Amino acid sequence: MIDLSSLDAVMQRIADIESKIGMRHRPQGGVSFQQALAEEMAQGKTPGAISSGAASSATGTGSHAKDHVPVVTTPSVSAGREPALADNAYLETIKNAAQKYSVDPRLVSAVAEVESGFNQSAVSSAGAVGIMQLMPETAAALGVNPHDAAQNIEGGAHYLRQLLDSFHGDVRQAVAAYNAGPQAVRDYGGVPPYSETQTYVDSVLDLYR
Repeated sequence: MIDLSSLDAVMQRIADIESKIGMRHRPQGGVSFQQALAEEMAQGKTPGAISSGAASSATGTGSHAKDHVPVVTTPSVSAGREPALADNAYLETIKNAAQKYSVDPRLVSAVAEVESGFNQSAVSSAGAVGIMQLMPETAAALGVNPHDAAQNIEGGAHYLRQLLDSFHGDVRQAVAAYNAGPQAVRDYGGVPPYSETQTYVDSVLDLYR
């Protein structure tokens, strides 16, 4: 069972993390995604937690980021695009995707928060798309359309599952691989010495813990 004792601290850290990584597009008003997820979890509705599981074939091609090159995933929203819906609009989608791939929904949520602020319109300078900032080649390998919010979230959860399996359940390495690519993590035997990747990993884990 997921420990909910630190959820208040997690909520406080969200604002600090967003400020540190320069995220200003978080939707205003209403209940935040993290709050809504916390309420669902407190009611005992939490989907499956992370487990290392039997190793699935991790996506060897189409990694999330270009190997050996840290990719900045700060989104740049195209002019004329509609802003993202309120965070909790994606609550059920994230819960369902997390359950399908046996990933902790809090981890999926934390990655979405840092990657895009739950903004499906976000497109990075490297070409990563949507809420989970999937690279086109990664999305193709996962069989999802990254321009569709539900498929984008499912693809991100699926990719996290593959990375967790590939790195034997090590969440820190899996998150680093989501940003910098699995080969970079293998080459360095852990989080690569890229300042952007190190900040990214710390930001995700601060939200997740």
